[in-house]
Amino acid sequence: MERETPLWRPGDERIAAARMSSFMAAVRRRWQVECADYGSLWRWSVSQPEAFWTSVWDECAVLGEAGSRVLEDGERMPGARWFPQARLNYAENLLRRRDAGDALVFWGENRLRRRLSHAELYAQVSRCAQALRAAGVGKGDRIAGYLPNMPEALIAMLAAASLGAIWSSASPDFGVQGVLDRFGQIEAKVLFCVDGYWYNGKPVDCMARNLEVAAQMPGLVQTVVVSYLDDAPRADLIRNGVRYADFVAPFVPGEIAFHRLPFDHPLFIMFSSGTTGVPKCIVHSHGGALLQHLKEHQLHGDVRSDDRIFYFTTCGWMMWNWLVSGLASGATLLLYDGSPFVAGSAGAAGAILFDYADAERMTHFGTSARFIDAIAKTGLQPRATHSLRELRAMFSTGSPLAPESFDYVYREIKQDLLLASISGGTDILSCFALGNPVLPVYRGELQCRGLGMAVSVFDDDGRALPAGSGQRGELVCTAPFPAMPIGFWNDPDGARYHAAYFDRFPNVWCHGDFVELTAGDGLIIYGRSDAVLNPGGVRIGTAEIYRQVEKLPEIVESLVIGQDWRSDVRIVLFVKLRDGLILDEELVGRVKQQIRENTTARHVPARVLQVADIPRTKSGKIVELAVRNIVHGRPVKNLEALANPEALEHFRDRPELQP
Repeated sequence: MERETPLWRPGDERIAAARMSSFMAAVRRRWQVECADYGSLWRWSVSQPEAFWTSVWDECAVLGEAGSRVLEDGERMPGARWFPQARLNYAENLLRRRDAGDALVFWGENRLRRRLSHAELYAQVSRCAQALRAAGVGKGDRIAGYLPNMPEALIAMLAAASLGAIWSSASPDFGVQGVLDRFGQIEAKVLFCVDGYWYNGKPVDCMARNLEVAAQMPGLVQTVVVSYLDDAPRADLIRNGVRYADFVAPFVPGEIAFHRLPFDHPLFIMFSSGTTGVPKCIVHSHGGALLQHLKEHQLHGDVRSDDRIFYFTTCGWMMWNWLVSGLASGATLLLYDGSPFVAGSAGAAGAILFDYADAERMTHFGTSARFIDAIAKTGLQPRATHSLRELRAMFSTGSPLAPESFDYVYREIKQDLLLASISGGTDILSCFALGNPVLPVYRGELQCRGLGMAVSVFDDDGRALPAGSGQRGELVCTAPFPAMPIGFWNDPDGARYHAAYFDRFPNVWCHGDFVELTAGDGLIIYGRSDAVLNPGGVRIGTAEIYRQVEKLPEIVESLVIGQDWRSDVRIVLFVKLRDGLILDEELVGRVKQQIRENTTARHVPARVLQVADIPRTKSGKIVELAVRNIVHGRPVKNLEALANPEALEHFRDRPELQP
């Protein structure tokens, strides 16, 4: 079948100027290989991983000593070791600039504005690092941030990393048990927390939760309270509490004594969503995070020095870690905390982020597929109301970006724009599939597999499915890469780590996404493998149904599960409608017709039911598995992982689903 016309194609000048093109030229010169296009470059990168990652280190100008060895035990997964002789520090690479240019800009909704230069950021990290050292923090100690996406979160993380301590963070909308489920496992030595924050124009006080959390964290020697709502929060009421201003007050800025560490020294402890139990504690390294993010930013995102990059994220989502690494490329970080739907220009919901883009000359705009779908449904037209003159790229992740959302971006946001739907996860702190400044954008597709990532699609028997075959299967990675986790915290024999990714296909990373590799080597993601529907033994990705249902103007969002039914599985679709609407037989009929005409008869749900809300994780992902458990009368193990756990009650004991 012939491919659709691309929605966007880079011009010759843009291709020639892209960092990807200059990297390709450097590879040709250095390694004497023929790579005339991206496909040949990708194949070389996965067949010659040592040469490829050496080139990334050099071309992206990593600060540190690489050593003479690049890869040991490269046939083992897990077990491979990258740059075993290297010494480097993640924070040193992010703080390489010390000039008067903007390092970060911060907007706290429409109430607070702050700006720090590279020199000012360095000075503040210096003071915080000295304060941490004085508190007894050293290599391997865990530092926790219960913070919004604000400058102090970045400062504290960089200070911890400079000392070789390990940073972990959660957003302040987590409840007490959700925080303890995370930080309690890692025995943090210092806790940074915030007195409160603004959300949708309203203040949210955090001091009572801070008190409870600090009281129940064993081994905590210091609780540092950052001011946001109050200039003088009562930190003295909290266990070992001190205000951030008083914590750093004794120290004057100076040279930071960065501890250069082994490549695989722990940097971040990230947490899985925790919707099926206590969150897994996933440990990532200085070298793996840095090298992978440099590759993704500079080559796949075309990020350069003085670019101004934004991602709408909290400190509880891995995209925060991904965003802040932009400093290593010399970029300015545009940080935002609060609701993306707080009133912006002319009172339009969702416009404030585009106000930010214009005011701060944003070059890269990152958000979730959910946000793009939401502003499309409200009829927002940024192209008509904002200049977006500097904007070159838009990133989307969190869930598959629907084809109609691609159309909306190019129709209503900007025509000359790299729209990069990207996909990876907390598990790898990065991406398997990425954007690409030298390739066209096709409707509904992720542009390419990432350089150095041996991504393939396997059927149930572990056979690779050919590109362009139309067949769908498991997204896998068949060779090691530097951003693989070091392991899980408190998993000394690696058994839990191995079970999470390597039990399905030995020596192959199985990521848990249900995907298709297209004729042009792009990817289409159909949802999580564990949420795949299986009526009559036919595997159906949930995203296939969402794409059709959410085209209907009456439907705000939806959630679909497979219900065990009479020795088979039947599809049940739940829909959230616009305010004031009631699901009737006519609308149910149109829903089913829309699905039948645009997919197959097997995709049509047996039941379509209205709910008042759809449950989501803190990072905005819908939780099909939790709903499936509720429908089947099984417990949901960790309600603290959900942003709106009360929404699950809309699915419990529905008479329409009883035998």
